[in-house]
Amino acid sequence: MIRDDAPAKIRLYLDLPLGDGGLLEPSPAQCHYLLTVMRRRDGDTVALFNGREGEWLARIEVFERRRCRLHIERQSRPQRPEPGPALLFAPLKRFRQEFLIEKATELGVALLAPVLCRRSVVDRINRNRLVSIAIEAAEQCGRLTLPEVDQAMPLAERLAARANGHCLFVGDETGSGQPVADAFDEHGLGDLLIGPEGGFDPEEMAELREHDGVIPISLGPRTLRAETAALAALACWQALLADD
Repeated sequence: MIRDDAPAKIRLYLDLPLGDGGLLEPSPAQCHYLLTVMRRRDGDTVALFNGREGEWLARIEVFERRRCRLHIERQSRPQRPEPGPALLFAPLKRFRQEFLIEKATELGVALLAPVLCRRSVVDRINRNRLVSIAIEAAEQCGRLTLPEVDQAMPLAERLAARANGHCLFVGDETGSGQPVADAFDEHGLGDLLIGPEGGFDPEEMAELREHDGVIPISLGPRTLRAETAALAALACWQALLADD
């Protein structure tokens, strides 16, 4: 049984079926994290989630110095919807991009979609690295789902591929956009698009304004870095539109 005096809960994402009585072996990296980094021992608990079947509590069994198994004992939280917006963003330099992925995951984004703009300072991304960061952030913040992380694609292709029918709120650094709170109140749920550090090319912004459902928004009078603008928009989305 899970001990009442077990250490504080640690969460792990496992892309495996979860259920009563299951016996799972984490990856070597996850075993290292549990046993060496977090110093967990036999009988300590860990919470598991896979994005599909809720959260489950499991007991750690150490059977080699650097290997362990997890005995699933009971469900602690059922799966539930965690609706969030898609965040379309121009790729950033490594540190700023990783910070954005982490914090956007914590703020409940459902999809992370890099878009290549004319003024983008980065034209490639390491998708596997971004997925790893999103997983770590979901483990830390208590989410039951993971955001989807797409490959980078040109802005025009990304716009053409959108098929969910939501409006698209676009950060307009020129100051001519609708105040963000007013836009969310008027148009309701939608996705977010934040451009590169140098802003959208004027022709790009003109093309965006011609698309149905595109709503330019203003995030205030100050000039924000791209990652700051994205997180400010997400925080407003959560405060004004989220169900929870």
